[in-house]
Amino acid sequence: MARIIVKQAGLATYVEDLGRYGYYHLGIPPGGALDQFSFKAGNLLLGNDVNAAALEVALMGPVLEFSEKSFVAITGAEMTPIVNGEKKQTYSVIEIPKGGVLSFDFLRGGARAYICVKGGIDVPIVMNSRSTYPLGGIGGYKGRKLEVGDELPIGSFSDMPHIGKTIDDIFKVKLESVETLRVIMGLQDYKLTEDSIKALFEDTFVVSSEADRSGYRFKNGRKFQYKNLPQPFGAGSDPSNIPDACYPVGSMQAPGGNEPIVLLRDAPSGGGFAMYCTVISSDMDKLGQLPPNHKVRFQKIDMEEALKIRKIYNARYDKLKASLQ
Repeated sequence: MARIIVKQAGLATYVEDLGRYGYYHLGIPPGGALDQFSFKAGNLLLGNDVNAAALEVALMGPVLEFSEKSFVAITGAEMTPIVNGEKKQTYSVIEIPKGGVLSFDFLRGGARAYICVKGGIDVPIVMNSRSTYPLGGIGGYKGRKLEVGDELPIGSFSDMPHIGKTIDDIFKVKLESVETLRVIMGLQDYKLTEDSIKALFEDTFVVSSEADRSGYRFKNGRKFQYKNLPQPFGAGSDPSNIPDACYPVGSMQAPGGNEPIVLLRDAPSGGGFAMYCTVISSDMDKLGQLPPNHKVRFQKIDMEEALKIRKIYNARYDKLKASLQ
């Protein structure tokens, strides 16, 4: 079986698919690719099943050796792939010869790239997914990020991809200098003062260095202020506390009134901090691509607007899929 040998692991490289669903009530979050659109684009380019496991690379690329001739597509963040010293194109089908080495140039945009491989990464399926859940130590490759010396099996395939096949620029990651994340208010927004809610949507925030697959922290030096409300039974003494509740993916909290944190796909499934709003699902791909120090503003929308945006998001994916058939 063809294998990928990890020569350098990069900063944080994980095996991911589209996620592990149906176990949230057991405390296991969905996981999966943070930028689902880019992940799907890579698999579609190769003619894989759209859920075929791939490598998610954060900020710094790995160095990988391929034991047999293989085919890859690199999507997501702007991180130029290099095969045996020769620069290649992202969002394109690349052939790697037997014994070939894939490395990467410096990151120039975005935060996460996807290394999709023809046949997929053939690690065991755990709870209906190959995604890595590091906190639980399950899935992916030994339940952790990749390390030097790891060997990843590549799944078999019969159809050959078209070398050089690419996609239109409109489907590639493009970030504005100040990105906008759209949110729906709730579940405990009533705890914040009107001035704090106003500031949330008027201020510009910066992505903190504390940003990973569990959550993104945003900073701008302002603290959240709370109304003088009695704490309910079972909640902690801090006004940011609530009785333990489930945490939706994308929900925002500000423990102790400090910087807001938006929970991502590997976050704990519940806890005792109030949630003030939730980033809409259509903007979660964008959120996963924000590098540290990127500027962000939050925009309040309602459910009707969110559903319209989701319809546009789904139509964009359908257009991508149709373009590659």
